[in-house]
Amino acid sequence: MKLWLFRGIALSVPVLFFLLLEYGLRWGGLHQSWPLFIANPAADDYLLTRPDVIKRYFPSGSAVPHVTVEPTFFLKTKADNGLRLVVQGESTTAGYPYGLGASLAGMLDQRLKRTFPERKVEVINTAMSAVNSFALLDFADEIIAQQPDAVLIYVGHNEYLGVLGVGSSYSSSNSAAFNLLYMKLRRLATFQTAQDLYQQWQLPQTQQDTGRTLMARVAQGQHIAFDSDLYHAGLQQFEQNLSLLLDKYQQAGVAVYIATIASNIADQPPFVSEALTAQQQQMLSQIQWPEIRQQLEQMANAQHHAALSYELGQYYRKTQQHSEALLWLTRAKDFDQLRFRAPSAINQQIRQLAARYGAVLVDVEQAFIRQSALGLVGKSLMLEHLHPNVQGYFILADSFYQQLKRQQFAGRWQRVIEPQVAWAQRPLLPAEEFAGAARILQLTSDYPFVPQPQPLVLPAAKDWQQQLGLDYFHGKISWIRMLELSYQGYQQRQDRAMLLKTTLILADALPQHQQLNALAAAMLRQQNRSAEAVFYQQRAELATPR
Repeated sequence: MKLWLFRGIALSVPVLFFLLLEYGLRWGGLHQSWPLFIANPAADDYLLTRPDVIKRYFPSGSAVPHVTVEPTFFLKTKADNGLRLVVQGESTTAGYPYGLGASLAGMLDQRLKRTFPERKVEVINTAMSAVNSFALLDFADEIIAQQPDAVLIYVGHNEYLGVLGVGSSYSSSNSAAFNLLYMKLRRLATFQTAQDLYQQWQLPQTQQDTGRTLMARVAQGQHIAFDSDLYHAGLQQFEQNLSLLLDKYQQAGVAVYIATIASNIADQPPFVSEALTAQQQQMLSQIQWPEIRQQLEQMANAQHHAALSYELGQYYRKTQQHSEALLWLTRAKDFDQLRFRAPSAINQQIRQLAARYGAVLVDVEQAFIRQSALGLVGKSLMLEHLHPNVQGYFILADSFYQQLKRQQFAGRWQRVIEPQVAWAQRPLLPAEEFAGAARILQLTSDYPFVPQPQPLVLPAAKDWQQQLGLDYFHGKISWIRMLELSYQGYQQRQDRAMLLKTTLILADALPQHQQLNALAAAMLRQQNRSAEAVFYQQRAELATPR
């Protein structure tokens, strides 16, 4: 009896010491917390997504990616007639390079508000660049706490090079289990303090070259061969995290809509590949001969040769052989050793996991294929390797909208907003589109699109809207100021359609602004859209006058 008592005391001493240390550090203000949702300082009735939530994965003083969540506002207490959807994903889901208006959340929000004018519709964005399935899993409990009616997911491209990915420069381990443990430990004051002390003892870190793009900083040397151990580790990581994520939502009774993902296969050559040999180049000059093509195909498959596969795909594309072109251009992407585009196996996993956990599949990849010449997704819908242009973003959001309609999500759909109407009312201004185009020029002027960074050369603005976009890109004006100046410009030109669009974007960005929301309601009534005006009128009544 005494022996067991002694053992019990011996075991409890370190536990008690740790608890005292943990709560002592918290009491002393040495615990940092980065919740996904925070109070809106301008209006107590609202919460918003925390812009700098990425910091929760990094110790103080370390190099943190310069990425943020574009915040969306939603009621702290969900309305009785509320319809709340939460969007999860990466940079494409977040609407890069255009911002929230092109994002899945932004495109769906106003369309669903028009579809369900009698409901308080909230589409909440949690997507941001640089993250992957680890962040989605980490956010899940906080999302469930907000009582969503559905979660919409578009994810998969950052599994290798995103934060904590198996090939990422923002990860200290290739083990998914270790990274899951790390995310839990980061919530403890004791672990945070130990990390901070370790950072201080280390030699000063080389400062990040802020002139380089995020892709350039994470891409150098991060080559992962097809069928390698790291390649399979990335797939295992994705399956494990997505399984845990979908299981959480299933257990909580939250509907999930998860999409296949699309990328540019037709016009994006592989970033990293074995060079073509002199023999292969000679054979490519004779590719019209069937026996030569057969030999080249055997070489491409045996060597997992991305560049050779791309050349084969382009030959079949040129000769209008659609299925063969799709096959070899897809293999070129899969064999690409710089894994910014998800391999085809990721979409296979998405399909399988959706079926296993009862999630609704949204086949975005097929939607892009249907809208592409010869069924080959390329520059007609993509800006570079995987980010869609505005039309592409609309297709992505419309795919979710149509699947929500087919599933009769939230009951019978009596007011369906047709694509042509939704396209005309998309919540994106020309100034934002021009700023987005400038960001793409900036992105593609650095590695891996070019061997060495090139001077950024931007086109001159052709009108006042583009000038506003250029000023916003250069940081001369804020996003809100850009919208305010756009409003003034459309008012001067008596452009009622654009004036209404700008007003609605501003009202949704500033839900606590009484005058803006009252103005939005009045303008909607003038357009005989009284049912939609109710939402903004009620929000104006809730708001405190500025």
